[in-house]
Amino acid sequence: MPPPPPARYLAFAPAPPQGNLFRRLLTPVGVLGSVAAAFAYVGSVDPNQPGHYPACPLLRLTGLYCPGCGGLRSAHAFIHGDLVTALGANAPAVIGYVAFAVLWVVWAVRAARGQPLRIVPRPAVLWSAGALVLIFTIVRNLPFGGWLHP
Repeated sequence: MPPPPPARYLAFAPAPPQGNLFRRLLTPVGVLGSVAAAFAYVGSVDPNQPGHYPACPLLRLTGLYCPGCGGLRSAHAFIHGDLVTALGANAPAVIGYVAFAVLWVVWAVRAARGQPLRIVPRPAVLWSAGALVLIFTIVRNLPFGGWLHP
């Protein structure tokens, strides 16, 4: 009888279905509920009115916009169906909302089937995403990048 493979290779084998459908979907539905509650709060409490949310510490201390500046205004506009304003406030955040929705659906379908979710992006994808966020941050803080200000 051959020896069993090393443990690190066992992590990539599909897990057999465990428990009933309710138990398998409990975590994805819990995550969706938490995100929906956060979006509902941001949708009902306008971030354009001062006093409801703390200011960005980087913006307050340095006057520079971070990659997340405008994310709450973007979420508020996105919830209310104003996609142009949402993209104007923070376009990468809108891409993140859509990416989360797609990944959540994939996660929920795989969980319902009893299959694990394995997302292992290649290093080139991670480096590219980081470079795009860095370029976005630099350009939005340059004089000609004023159109990217939230």
